[in-house]
Amino acid sequence: MDKVEPVRMQAECHLPPQAVRPVTLQVHDLGKRVPLPTGELTILDGVGFDIRRGDTVAVVGASGSGKSTLLALMAGLDTPSSGTVLLDGAPMSTLDEDGRARVRGEKVGFVFQSFQLLPSLTALENVMLPLELRGDADAESPARAILQKVGLGERLGHYPKQLSGGEQQRVALARAFVTQPSLLFADEPTGNLDTVTGQAIIELLFALNADAGTTLVLVTHDEPLASRCSRIIRLDGGRLVGVPTT
Repeated sequence: MDKVEPVRMQAECHLPPQAVRPVTLQVHDLGKRVPLPTGELTILDGVGFDIRRGDTVAVVGASGSGKSTLLALMAGLDTPSSGTVLLDGAPMSTLDEDGRARVRGEKVGFVFQSFQLLPSLTALENVMLPLELRGDADAESPARAILQKVGLGERLGHYPKQLSGGEQQRVALARAFVTQPSLLFADEPTGNLDTVTGQAIIELLFALNADAGTTLVLVTHDEPLASRCSRIIRLDGGRLVGVPTT
């Protein structure tokens, strides 16, 4: 079982009313279809909603409902068959791959179920990497600071295979937050962890998010976890179910 050091909160997070917070992510009539030998498979159909700055949003639904596909489209990791995604007013779907990668590097952080750490890099090097790719003059100091914050100050030189699953996910959280993203996507972040470790990771995720004031989009099948978010977007068979809660 992993012990997570408490994140020291600088100030309690009080969001202004939704009406005065700008929209950071706009999804309009989004569709995703893929060709199959037997015909066309519709993964998403007519999905649309807005996410305001500072929201914590859960995307929920059964396996195969389109959750991860929706996340990939919102993050610019994939392109839609129809509809648009706008991040701070910039249409992600009309940018080329280099353009989408540039926007992701500047504004977006990711946490995945499978950690996605590079096995040949130490914990410190994994966290430094996005800063180095962005061209920051000093990548080491902020990487050391965030790893200390997530309780891994004594594990900087360890490689992923030398870390437990919970420790690897803490490295992934540090890597996601080190760039100070305005928007963080988390795809089933506790899916590969036991219940106790997973709960500790979730507490750390929400604490880091509140501390940074980041907009959080969390894909999960866990209803209690989803209920911790300020909004829930529910998918069934690639379509929105009802009106997204606010």
